[in-house]
Amino acid sequence: MIEVKTSKLSNGDLNRGVFATRDIAKGDLIHEAPVLPYPNEEHDHIEKTMLADYAFEYGANHTAFLLGYGMLFNHSYTPNATYDINFDNHTFDFYAYTDIAAGEEILINYNGDVDCDDPLWFYEEENKRASK
Repeated sequence: MIEVKTSKLSNGDLNRGVFATRDIAKGDLIHEAPVLPYPNEEHDHIEKTMLADYAFEYGANHTAFLLGYGMLFNHSYTPNATYDINFDNHTFDFYAYTDIAAGEEILINYNGDVDCDDPLWFYEEENKRASK
């Protein structure tokens, strides 16, 4: 149903994204990404690495890395997918928010809510560096 390919949207060095290999209907489960959680107090160590850009909030006391395709979905303020945290299964479950055509890149809103247009942390960091 999904594959990793080169993305024109990714700002990272790897330029990867997740793409549909077939049509996906709104509401369909796209991917269940296993969670690798760690306590929030350990995040200071992660902040010193490039992995900080790939961490997700995981409840009040933990942060997590997502395995599988979970960390490869790119951001959009008009996403075609969303995710729910499944604490019982220790997964992030990605769902089609709209119909997605075969070949289309699957995008999520990194703010966690499809309608949230708050500036993202890495855009804020870019703006700080540019103003120096």
